[in-house]
Amino acid sequence: MLTASNITFSVGNKSLISDISLSLAPAKLHLIIGPNGAGKSTLVKVLARLLRPQLGSVEYDGVNVGKTSELELAKCRAVLSQAIEVAFPLSVREVVMMGRYPHFGGRPGTTDEKIVDEVMQHFDVTEFSDRNYQTLSGGERQRVNFARVLSQLWYDASTSTSSGRYLFLDEPLTFLDIRHQIDFLKKIRTFTDSPSVVTVGVVHDLNLAARFADQIVLLNHGRIVANGAPSAVLTSERIQDVFEVTPTFVSTEHSGMQLIFN
Repeated sequence: MLTASNITFSVGNKSLISDISLSLAPAKLHLIIGPNGAGKSTLVKVLARLLRPQLGSVEYDGVNVGKTSELELAKCRAVLSQAIEVAFPLSVREVVMMGRYPHFGGRPGTTDEKIVDEVMQHFDVTEFSDRNYQTLSGGERQRVNFARVLSQLWYDASTSTSSGRYLFLDEPLTFLDIRHQIDFLKKIRTFTDSPSVVTVGVVHDLNLAARFADQIVLLNHGRIVANGAPSAVLTSERIQDVFEVTPTFVSTEHSGMQLIFN
């Protein structure tokens, strides 16, 4: 369980998020939505302890992450940020192996090599293994970074664990075509089904949020406007108030609720 209690983060005199309290359960996909400047990325960074709030606290399974060492945190928390730069000409496999660094000392072990093989296959990037990461397209790089981030939290099939794992995704669908967006969210849903995994992401597409999220957190002006199941959060009145567009709701056989904007 991830718990945020009355967190506020400010830059100068401006509060980017204000007095936010949340409980995010494992085995569920929690997606944060809101207009530009609402505080979505700031909230994810505070929850992931990339930023420390001036007020309030964040706990993973009852432990205040503000008092957790960087190494211990890196073993249970992985973050996919919006902008990822690799300055050196590393191979794709070397980039994915970076996700395993918190788990070994000098050299990767057999388990680390096996996990990298599994996640590369899972995200369909095995064919790029020996390619220079810098020669990949934006979408290909993003898929490689999915593999890198998941390798940090991935467990070998022979290893059982009840320890909490925390995955944070800040606009993960950037650079992906629609097929890979849907494929990625399906794979994240499968990974999130584990009873030890808490997954929190930021997305802009309300239809994808409605289709894949168990819980939606709607932000505006740095505060929570609504928090709950997609059908409860995504109402016509609320969407008009927050996004200033008028939606029409359409039921579909396979995707559930779909929104069309006038």
